[in-house]
Amino acid sequence: MARAARSRTPNPDPPHNPLHRLLRTWFDGVPAPPATVRRTYRSRRTVPTAPLIEPPHPLARSLGLIAVTVLGAWLGLLLIGRVHAPVGPMDTSMALRPSLTGGTTINVPPLGDLELSSHYAPVRLDVDVDRLDPVRSQALVDHPERFAGLQAEVTHDVTRGTLGLALHSCVAVASGATALGLAVYRRPRRALAAGGLALALLAASAGTAYATWNPQSVLEPKFSGLLSSAPSVVGNARNIVSEFNVYQKELARLVTNVTKLYDATSTLPVYQPDPTTIRVLHVSDIHLNPGSWRIIASLVKQYRINVIIDTGDTMDHGSAAENHFLDPVSALGAPYVWVRGNHDSRSTQKYLTRRAHVTVLDHGKAAQVAGVRIAGVGDPQFTPDRSVVAAGEPAERTAGGRLADSLRTQRLAGTPVDIALAHNPTAVTEADGLAPLALAGHLHHRENTLLPQGTRLMVEGSTGGGGLRAVQNKKPAPVEASVLYLDRTTKRLQAWDEITLGGLGLSRAEVSRHLPRENQPGATPAPSGPPHPSGPPSGPPSRPSGSPSDSPR
Repeated sequence: MARAARSRTPNPDPPHNPLHRLLRTWFDGVPAPPATVRRTYRSRRTVPTAPLIEPPHPLARSLGLIAVTVLGAWLGLLLIGRVHAPVGPMDTSMALRPSLTGGTTINVPPLGDLELSSHYAPVRLDVDVDRLDPVRSQALVDHPERFAGLQAEVTHDVTRGTLGLALHSCVAVASGATALGLAVYRRPRRALAAGGLALALLAASAGTAYATWNPQSVLEPKFSGLLSSAPSVVGNARNIVSEFNVYQKELARLVTNVTKLYDATSTLPVYQPDPTTIRVLHVSDIHLNPGSWRIIASLVKQYRINVIIDTGDTMDHGSAAENHFLDPVSALGAPYVWVRGNHDSRSTQKYLTRRAHVTVLDHGKAAQVAGVRIAGVGDPQFTPDRSVVAAGEPAERTAGGRLADSLRTQRLAGTPVDIALAHNPTAVTEADGLAPLALAGHLHHRENTLLPQGTRLMVEGSTGGGGLRAVQNKKPAPVEASVLYLDRTTKRLQAWDEITLGGLGLSRAEVSRHLPRENQPGATPAPSGPPHPSGPPSGPPSRPSGSPSDSPR
């Protein structure tokens, strides 16, 4: 019976692997745990189950791919989507940017922006005018007959630049979307799908822009920044289009004279100063004229200027948007000393304080620059702020009094000041007798007088030719600057050159040499120290610049 029962029990096949046979032999010798223990263990044991991961919904996958595509295309346009294209005599930069309203924005730094409702699409065309190319501008000046075809040339340049921008933008959006898709999905197929979708979206946007293109948008531009006054300066846009022949002639004349104005300083006669002299360039009232920086830099190089003194009104409205206009002051080739004018805000002054090679003077502060001790006070009024009533001359005299107190303190300390600065001549006249030389601006024309206590007051004209206001007057203001020659030992004025360049519409350049009366042959030498407060220096008083008492050359 026992043999029959054993025969009914299935006998599994012996394992073929020797290791398995060994382990089974060893485990067969181990007694099994009691049945109660086995049941308890099985009831409490949790059978591990593999987590079920549901695949994402097709709609979610599509939205994710679109988000990656749009973000990658935008990054591509932002990083590598800009192209540089010449348009007529100008160098421009063009770029496409995502936008909800479309349109075209033309940026003309530092004047502002011009916005056109040229199309309705999810992309906006940005055009930045970088600079006026001197070579192409000079070619127009040398060949005036080219102005007849300037309109066709500009149209051709814009068309070519737009085509180049389109090809460049295709590469930018495809590269950006593909790169981001590869970083997110880590699968080349999905990355290529993102790049293809980006090209499709760009093509659809271009088609929408072409279908909604409005060539009449130039008749209704929207100005911002300083260009907001453009309609009052250049007239209504409809008149410009309807009378284009007249404006074409004016454009030719404007480009010709501006180019001549910029190039005038390259042919100015160069004075060979005595090695012992200190050369000071006096500028004032630039009023946001970008051409002034090139003129100043040329004068610094030709006259080997040691220090530039700016007596204010460098800006026009004093807004924070204008501050970047001041960036070139650090690269003019000489230290820059500046006092605030009535068109310069406190924000402007703070911005200039952080610029390299710039010394800002205010509250009678004195500084030693290029061997000359200079003190100055900022204008107490900020006239562009119409919410504040102008304080007038009493405020200017009060500011001049603070300057005079500082000059007296400097003299008592044994560090007398050589040049006193203020923007308004009314303020700096309070320094009469406390410094041998006083410089100012504000009047937009030159004045040169000897004050009762012996201080020479030199008022500079507008180095910016009146700035933007120059185009509003019938006769444009000239561009004026002066080079002052100081004795290196006594810091006394030895001579000065008055440099006058024709403003817009004019192309003359004049340089006249002047000597103070005490330096003319046969005159009594001036004392070596600063003028005494009790009276003028020995010798007859000088007359204003340009009078027979001066010696122009």
